[in-house]
Amino acid sequence: MPLASEPVRDLESMYHRKNGRVLIEIKLTSVLQLFNSLDPAPFYEKEIDADAEDYIVDTVQDFPAKTKFMIQIYLPRALVDSEEAKKISPAIHNHFQYRMLVADRKFRAKLRFGRVSLLIGLSFLAVALVASQLVATMNKFLLAQLLSYSLLIIGWVAMWQPITVFLYELWPIIRTKKIYEKISTIEIEILPLPG
Repeated sequence: MPLASEPVRDLESMYHRKNGRVLIEIKLTSVLQLFNSLDPAPFYEKEIDADAEDYIVDTVQDFPAKTKFMIQIYLPRALVDSEEAKKISPAIHNHFQYRMLVADRKFRAKLRFGRVSLLIGLSFLAVALVASQLVATMNKFLLAQLLSYSLLIIGWVAMWQPITVFLYELWPIIRTKKIYEKISTIEIEILPLPG
């Protein structure tokens, strides 16, 4: 975190670049360090460690959508050409392809929920509007007007959930899916640790 007297640097200046691509650099002491140690699958089929995933995703989110990236993974020199190191790139790509599929499934489920709740909300709103009109024409007393307005308000409140789904809840899922898709095809280099 910069000191009060230091000027805040531009975000892009905090990352190295190579061939016009922002570098996401990860330094490891072993290949297994990149993976979730609780996952019982063979290491190249394991989930990526949550901290590593967050770092990669957060970096991609910090930049405009058209920014190009490259992941550089630094390993001890003895591990760079190992069989385990060769499986890092496909493992990362597979991990983010899986995350992309999960995000897509979540999007479709939320969309389905939005459609059903919209149908229910519109039906309830129609019933509430008709009931409100009936109550309003039956009696001009204050209680009838209060009931009429209450039915109108309740009808519109029934539309809250579908409106929330379509206006606010779908877009973050779409954005996350696009980020996972981008990372699932990103170029990955395995390099020896400097020094």
